[in-house]
Amino acid sequence: MDKGLHFTICVVTTVLLLRDSSQAGEEKDPEVLAAPKSDSRGAAEGLPTLTVTTILEDPYVMVRGAELEGYCMDLLGALAGMLRFQYRVKVVGDGQYGAVAAGGNWTGMIGEILRREADIAVAPLTVTSAREEVVSFTTPFLQTGIGILLRKDTTSQDMSFFHFLSPFSKETWTALLFAYLLTCFCLFLVARLSPCEWNEPKNEENHFTFLNSLWFGAGALALQGATPRPQALSVRVIAVVWWLFTLALLAAYIANFTALLSSGSEQLPIQTFEDLVKQRNLEFGTLEGSSTFYYFKNSKNPIHQMIYEYMEKRREHVLVKTYQEAVQRVMDSNYAFIGESISQDLAAARHCNLIRAPEVIGARGFGIATTQASPWTKPLSIAVLKLRESGDLDYLRNKWWESSCLRQSRDRWGPLEPPALGGLFLTLGIGLALGVLAALAELSSSSRRTAAHAKKSCCSVFTEEICTRLRIKGTARQSQETSGKANA
Repeated sequence: MDKGLHFTICVVTTVLLLRDSSQAGEEKDPEVLAAPKSDSRGAAEGLPTLTVTTILEDPYVMVRGAELEGYCMDLLGALAGMLRFQYRVKVVGDGQYGAVAAGGNWTGMIGEILRREADIAVAPLTVTSAREEVVSFTTPFLQTGIGILLRKDTTSQDMSFFHFLSPFSKETWTALLFAYLLTCFCLFLVARLSPCEWNEPKNEENHFTFLNSLWFGAGALALQGATPRPQALSVRVIAVVWWLFTLALLAAYIANFTALLSSGSEQLPIQTFEDLVKQRNLEFGTLEGSSTFYYFKNSKNPIHQMIYEYMEKRREHVLVKTYQEAVQRVMDSNYAFIGESISQDLAAARHCNLIRAPEVIGARGFGIATTQASPWTKPLSIAVLKLRESGDLDYLRNKWWESSCLRQSRDRWGPLEPPALGGLFLTLGIGLALGVLAALAELSSSSRRTAAHAKKSCCSVFTEEICTRLRIKGTARQSQETSGKANA
């Protein structure tokens, strides 16, 4: 009896230990982690089951708890619902996308497709001619290119001596100078034409000389009152419009200048791949065995060839294994990463100290890879097109590329161009026109009263008043002296 009980306890203990080790193995097995939840209805209906290979890359495929999630997982679920198939996901064993090894065999996801270890590959897998020769691709579900990911403090330049001019473009500063001179000239002209501002041209001085008008306009720009004070309605209209114009202009300048200072958005010294080759401060590289590496290898462009030669000579130092390693290296050292621009945009959105250089080359797309004789290639392509037409692909892009970093880039806070302030300049022009018309109306009213009193033609009096008021001071004095001598 004791032997039987002892034997039973040993058997139960052994079973429990084997069960625990099996569960532990399942937690460490990426295939089991990635396995979708069972669907009893799908199994009952006898739906086909596809083995899907993928690669861990944020935000395409990520491990969350006991499952995989990300853009590619949502895409795969949508495709399975449309085409009615089950799937079993496995993470690629060697962590590679797919390239030709030294022995002529393919590595990564492409190799697993060729060895029939997987039916399809749903991942950020770039469609290239070399890969297209051995596998088939569906219609691309994402469009991208090749860009340069940099750290801001490794690329920022010292602020220029005239950095305070950055909030406005050269065209805007030119338009502002022209608006200032035109307004001051209109002040000078209207003050001379208006009888309410200058009642006795022959006996008193006009306070709004051209220099005084320039001083009055500059005082408004500095938010300071300046003499002389306008008295006529026409002059006040121009003065008020100019004050409103300067208030709005200063508000735009202060807001844009503050944004430029806070974002540190100086001109990047590395704008293009040529700039990257010419500099000596940063190392640069890409993913080992990626399509980006072979793009530079096969390119006939001299700049691209220089980039490939640099990466090939320093392969052990500049090529990285994973995208996460590349981003971390850019953040921690003087390193520039060359890779897919769409992934770099995500990294720049999530890490505020990263930025992507403006130039993007080698337009390409991410597609789903299948075997060449696979009956799933065309249905998958049609399903991808339907998802694009329905807007589902855009929804997934916005969902997984949502920025958690509210950075102010130069694209958003660049120098203000004249069209951005077009309404402000238009308002100023209308105000100047109203001021001139008001001055002419005041002068016309005064001329009618003078003509009625002197029994002269209104037009002749109006013309005489304009000539008198617009006459240069020295000329007026000479005419007065000549008339005095004649009378003597």
